[in-house]
Amino acid sequence: MSSAVGQLSLRYWWRKFKSATMMGATVAATLLTLVPLFWVLGYLLKQGLSGIDLAFFTSLPRPVGEKGGGMGNAVLGTLELVTLATVMAVPLGVSAGLYLTEPGRNGLMANAVRFAADVLMGVPSIVIGIFVYALVVRPMKTFSALAGAIALATMMAPLVVRTTEEAIKLVPLELRESALALGVPRWKTSLFIVVRTAARGIATGILLALARIAGETAPLLFTAFGNQFWSTSLTRPIAALTVQVYTYAISPFPEWHRQAWAGALVLTGMVLIVELSVHMLTGKKVRAPR
Repeated sequence: MSSAVGQLSLRYWWRKFKSATMMGATVAATLLTLVPLFWVLGYLLKQGLSGIDLAFFTSLPRPVGEKGGGMGNAVLGTLELVTLATVMAVPLGVSAGLYLTEPGRNGLMANAVRFAADVLMGVPSIVIGIFVYALVVRPMKTFSALAGAIALATMMAPLVVRTTEEAIKLVPLELRESALALGVPRWKTSLFIVVRTAARGIATGILLALARIAGETAPLLFTAFGNQFWSTSLTRPIAALTVQVYTYAISPFPEWHRQAWAGALVLTGMVLIVELSVHMLTGKKVRAPR
C-alpha cells in the first residue's frame, strides 16, 4: 500500500516538475521575443522624440544647412497613398474573397484566383514597384501618386482576398441555407447576411493589409518617387513618409538624420495604432446580426 502511494506521489511531483519546466521555457521564450521589440521601440523613442513638434507635421523640408522644417508633405502624401490604395484594393479583394466562398466555386477560375493571390503575396515589393513602373509610369511619362497607389493596392488586394475568404468560411453554412429557404435572393444573402456576419474578420484582414502597405518603401521609389513640396495631384510625384525617411537616413547631414528618426517614430506609431485597432476589434465578442 505504501509503495503504491509512493509511486503516485512520485508521478505527481514528476508531472509538476515537467509543467514548471515547460512554463519556465515558455516565459523565457516570450521574454526573448519581447526584449528586442521593446529595445527597438525604446531606442526609436529616444532618437525620434527630439524631432517631433508641431512644425514636423505642418512644415515642408528645409534646404540642407537650415535647421527646422518638417515632413508635413510626406505625412499628407502617405495618408493619400494609403487611402487611394485601400479604395482600390478593398472592393476588389472583398468581392474576390466572396466569390471564392460561394457554393460550387471550386473550379478552374476559383483555383486560379487563389493561386494568383498566394503568388502575389510572396512577390517582393520591389518587383511590384518595377512592374507598376513599366505598366503605369512609363506610359504616363511621369511618376505619380496614382502609380504609387496602384503599387500599394497590388500588394494589399491579395491579402484582403485570402483573409476575406477565410473569414467567410467561418460563417455557418446553415445561415446561408436558412436565408435561401426563406426566399431571400442569393446576392442579398451573400451581401447582407454572410458578409455582415463575417464583417469583423473581414475588417481585421483589411486593417492588417493596411498596416503592411503603410511601411513600404521599395515600390514607391519606382512609382510615387517623392516630392519636396505640397502635392495632392494624382498625376504628379508625391511625397511619402517611408521614402522621405529613407532619403534622409542615407544622407550625411545630422539634421536630416534627426528628422529621419522622427519620421520613423511617426510611421511606427501609425502602424501600431492600426495593429492595436486590430487587437481591439478581434478581442470583442462576435454578435450575430439582428
